[in-house]
Amino acid sequence: MTNYVMNYLPCIEIEPNSQANASVIWLHGLGADGNDFAPIVPELNLPTDSAIRFIFPHAPSIPVTVNGGFVMPAWYDILEMNIERKVDEAQLINSAKEVEKLIEREIERGVPSDRIILIGFSQGGAVAYHTALSYQKPLAGLLALSTYYATEDTIELSDENRNIPIYIQHGIQDPVVVHQLGRKAHKTLQSSGYQSQFQAYQMEHNVCMEQISDIRNILLKLLE
Repeated sequence: MTNYVMNYLPCIEIEPNSQANASVIWLHGLGADGNDFAPIVPELNLPTDSAIRFIFPHAPSIPVTVNGGFVMPAWYDILEMNIERKVDEAQLINSAKEVEKLIEREIERGVPSDRIILIGFSQGGAVAYHTALSYQKPLAGLLALSTYYATEDTIELSDENRNIPIYIQHGIQDPVVVHQLGRKAHKTLQSSGYQSQFQAYQMEHNVCMEQISDIRNILLKLLE
């Protein structure tokens, strides 16, 4: 009999001071890796007794068409850099399945699915949207940072996450993913009956201290 060994995305993991009872899976953007957002954890200034495990997966390195085929960390290929973003949807969905495996691993480690939060920045946010809204168990929440809802026309929505709290955060001066795409996702989700909130910041394609403070408050609210 052959034992099947599950392969997971490589990740940076930051453990709490006590046994984890909640998890945050945070997906980086194009050309970055899990190190991009790991330094934010201390800046969140969470209570010392908050038992949240932070997981920062690394995307695989693949050729990216809009960058001349240059190989870089990416959750999926971007074929055209137009306003709607023509993407390789099969690759995006495959990345979402890899994130689902990380969610399942957290459940196996004893964290209930409704104590697991997905956060995604830019490309990672598009994957987080697809993962959270199609996942077959209830999650605690979704934070979509400076991103867009790439699979809104084809996704098979999960009944289990129809009531998931969704927080969309975007920089008004973002030159990479214009903030109108964040607002479009917000309107699309609201028209589909989701409880999404939109927060705008005076920033470009990055995160700011005001936003980090808001993320802290959201995490504590979702996991209280």
